[in-house]
Amino acid sequence: MGNDQSRMAGMQVEEKAVEVTDFWSHHRATFNTDSTVSVFIGEPLIGGSLWISNTPLEKASKNLMIHRHPCILKYISSWSKGSKFYLAVENVKPLSHMLGGQSTLQICVGLHSILKALVFLHETAEASHNNVCTASIYITKDGAWKLGGLEYLCKFRDTNADYLCKSKTHRYSKAIDPNEIKNIQGSRKDCVDIYAFAVLVNEVFKKKTDETVPSLTDFLEMCKNDLHNVVVTQRPKLSALLDHPFFNHEFIYIHSFLTELPLKSDGEKDEFFGCLTNKLRGFNEATVASQLGALLLSRMVLLNKSAQAEVIPYVLSPRPEEDEDEKNGSFLFGLDTFRKHIVPKLLDIFRVRDAQIRLLLLEYLNGFMTCFSKDELQSHILPELLVGIKDTNDHLVAVTLRSLADLVPILGSATVIGGNRARLFNDGRPMVASSKSRISRQTDKQIQPIVTLDNEILRRDSELPERPSPDGEEGESSTDEVEITVEEEDVEEVVVGMQVEQDYGDVDGSGGRYASHQEDAENWDDWGNNDDDEDDDVNDNDAVQMPSTAPISLPDIAELDIKNQKHSGAKNEEEIDFFQDMEPVIEASSKFVVDEKGDGMLNFEMKSDDHQEDGWGDDDDGWDP
Repeated sequence: MGNDQSRMAGMQVEEKAVEVTDFWSHHRATFNTDSTVSVFIGEPLIGGSLWISNTPLEKASKNLMIHRHPCILKYISSWSKGSKFYLAVENVKPLSHMLGGQSTLQICVGLHSILKALVFLHETAEASHNNVCTASIYITKDGAWKLGGLEYLCKFRDTNADYLCKSKTHRYSKAIDPNEIKNIQGSRKDCVDIYAFAVLVNEVFKKKTDETVPSLTDFLEMCKNDLHNVVVTQRPKLSALLDHPFFNHEFIYIHSFLTELPLKSDGEKDEFFGCLTNKLRGFNEATVASQLGALLLSRMVLLNKSAQAEVIPYVLSPRPEEDEDEKNGSFLFGLDTFRKHIVPKLLDIFRVRDAQIRLLLLEYLNGFMTCFSKDELQSHILPELLVGIKDTNDHLVAVTLRSLADLVPILGSATVIGGNRARLFNDGRPMVASSKSRISRQTDKQIQPIVTLDNEILRRDSELPERPSPDGEEGESSTDEVEITVEEEDVEEVVVGMQVEQDYGDVDGSGGRYASHQEDAENWDDWGNNDDDEDDDVNDNDAVQMPSTAPISLPDIAELDIKNQKHSGAKNEEEIDFFQDMEPVIEASSKFVVDEKGDGMLNFEMKSDDHQEDGWGDDDDGWDP
């Protein structure tokens, strides 16, 4: 103690002080990244016979290290640096900073803790505190009151008039018994603390008028009269106050039982936890969470089988928002209360590397994970879960992986699993269009029956559908009749890289759907002739695929030359059907001119209707194949 080697590595002390007294300044400090403690920094005291060998902070540090009790400020470390002395204790705040927000029940529980600490000093350590007041009391982040200020503590055998006189100028004046020098002459060395405790009780309840705690008025009267009795021998011992009804109601009983849980038998624990939940519902949930939250989530409770079955499910399951008005439901805490008081404790518990505790937390994680902020999940919970998947316990790994899956909708898969990701799966569901959309598309196609093929599509031979085999080839019947219904979606088709235009009328009058019915093979001779010239203008843009039925004899190839054919609009003029060996598909109104090439091959060139007259062309010269 008192050397540089005792200092905690990596500690960062905040420059701003929480409080400043005559002897030290109180600061908040962090170490190991996220652990928080309170650090008292004391200056050397010049003068004063009471502090010849040690400064007040050094003496307080020594007494805290020796006198260990759950209700006394927890000593962590101390060291010297230069002329300054440092004392590190658990993270606390002065009671004077928090007293205004304490309820009557919280004050009752706090006084009960201070009373137990004083009883421990008097009856076990045989020592007197000598400065019981609000300045000597601190509150932990869990809401527990802790007794500090042990710089004036001394053994009963050392408590004398000289010591009290030397320390009187620095002690809380209102808590000093006017007759303390006389009173300590006898056997009642504890009378100094008894008088000061009565002053403390009256001060903390000065602005509290509610009667939510039973026997409050009677307790205040007893402190005022009995604890300040002029006859010191008639003052009750502090241990007797523990039997007063003010400290024996249900909430105090629960708090004391949880605090002393390691001392209880298994039968007592089973009976206690069996009815604990119903008792807790009778108190304000904020008070239960702040005063009992840490005890309900202590290691002894989490590992107790009865508590796991009867209590933990209600503690770790916050009340949903839709059930906020149902205060007497199955939940102990609402979302706001859970976030404020329970979440900070869970963040600490998640750092505990105990398999059973971790499994218990993961069992209920899906129910309370939304109470954490996104930053808390990402910075605190996720790293601990990633540690869990590397454990050799297969069950722990399996449960951890399920919990990681629950985090994906909140944090995103990139945050949870990391690494480079790509879209490796596609959505193979069929696209379902509404009936309204289908009707709209059909209407659009009926309004726009003209299909225009651009030059790029015509050049892409690889995308053209394969030409069906003509009738009469091997594997096909030349006698079967075929009936084909041409859908609007199939009007775009090119056969052997050639587009031909033919005019027909509307077969069934639908304007968008055509059906061709062949009575016999003879009808093929007249399929390209129209009986009415008026139909030419109406159906120039309609493309229909006609069926192939029966084979017929083919003419000489020279007769197939388009340039040898003369187009005429006469009704009785007969034309040669040079598409008998294939299924003709008429798609658009574009015309083609067949030019002659030196190699004897046909060259089809599409020209725009804007630069070409109607018909097949005026050049009637034949060509020699």
